[in-house]
Amino acid sequence: MAENVTIARPYAEAAFAIADAGGSLPAWAEALDVLAPVARHAEVREAIGNPRLSEEELYGLIASLTGGAMSAEVQKFVRVLIENGRLALLPEIRELFQELKNERDGVVHALVSTAFELTGAQTAELVADLERRCKRKVNPVVTVNKDLIGGVRVTIGDEVIDSSVRGQLAAMAVALKN
Repeated sequence: MAENVTIARPYAEAAFAIADAGGSLPAWAEALDVLAPVARHAEVREAIGNPRLSEEELYGLIASLTGGAMSAEVQKFVRVLIENGRLALLPEIRELFQELKNERDGVVHALVSTAFELTGAQTAELVADLERRCKRKVNPVVTVNKDLIGGVRVTIGDEVIDSSVRGQLAAMAVALKN
């Protein structure tokens, strides 16, 4: 996986540079959102690895499955991926492109684990607190994890904010051992 990300990075950066220069970041992001699941599909993966399919046939397959979601620039980009044998990297390219776009827009993703379902107001309050702390817009992904017993655990990048009951109990156990 890490190897795929390394190979995909220059393609994502090139796509981002083209989209940024053309003022079409949202359109490119939308096109990649359509292309990534297509490239992830089992039958398409099989077609990508099929040496009997010409580059033009493979491109035709991808174009037919995207339903006209590709601009001329995106079409050229897909053709470059096909020529270089990198079409299978579209999911990674999409993720890296989105990271670059989020960085540009000042957005960070927060993985929020809670012991219980949060109401809309609680989520909004938590997001507001995180945005003040990070000084950036926060896009939360909230999941329920009953193992936390109570409280919340937030991961933003490599920073973890653990105010869960389980986290506090673990900290007390370490303190008592020392």
